[in-house]
Amino acid sequence: MNTLQKIKKALVLQSDNKKKAGELARFFQAFPGGYGEGDSFLGLTVPDQRAIAKKFYKQLFLEDVALLLQENVHEHRLTAVFVLVLKFEKACTEGDKREVVETYLQNIEGINNWDLVDSSAYKILGPWLMDKEKKMLYDFAESGNLWLQRIAIITTLHFIRNHQFADALKLAEILRNHPHDLIHKAVGWMLREIGNRNYKAEMEFLAKHYRNMPRTMLRYAIEKFDENTRQGFLKGEIK
Repeated sequence: MNTLQKIKKALVLQSDNKKKAGELARFFQAFPGGYGEGDSFLGLTVPDQRAIAKKFYKQLFLEDVALLLQENVHEHRLTAVFVLVLKFEKACTEGDKREVVETYLQNIEGINNWDLVDSSAYKILGPWLMDKEKKMLYDFAESGNLWLQRIAIITTLHFIRNHQFADALKLAEILRNHPHDLIHKAVGWMLREIGNRNYKAEMEFLAKHYRNMPRTMLRYAIEKFDENTRQGFLKGEIK
């Protein structure tokens, strides 16, 4: 039995909860017309998947990770994401990191739900692009693809944590009028993260854009503000 077969078997052995599988399918909108349409679920918890990824990541070839990312079983793809993050974090050379990034990008169609994006984008693409050209993220933001757009903005969390806000703010402006609430939440979250580190930078962006910003995006962005300031934004009184 090869490592790919072993990891699939380990996932199946942990997945005897049909009720949990049904709950996950509803939660991630794996129904006709939902953003997760086409996904199937085993019913595993995230800690179980992380444990399996940690057990097998050293043995699993990137070619096998790519195969997991192409499966319609959600837990296969999420476990593959955890494996890629571990491989990237433990990589000793730039070449090894590049191979992980290439595997991620070549199979990016499998990064197609918010948990998959949020568990990987800022941990792989973030550090990889930190000191490189970031055109890719702007192409993603302009792509019209919901998941590429979420990858673009979530990747910037790594930059934000390193006090580099420019790309996050530019991408937030590009995505400000996006129709989907998964982007509203992601942009609002990144704006809040900026404000946690540089209140002035977030305030300047919000003062310029908040009147034309989706309500969910605004609420996420101002969540940590004092109540008077929050109400000022919500009532349109901030100038």
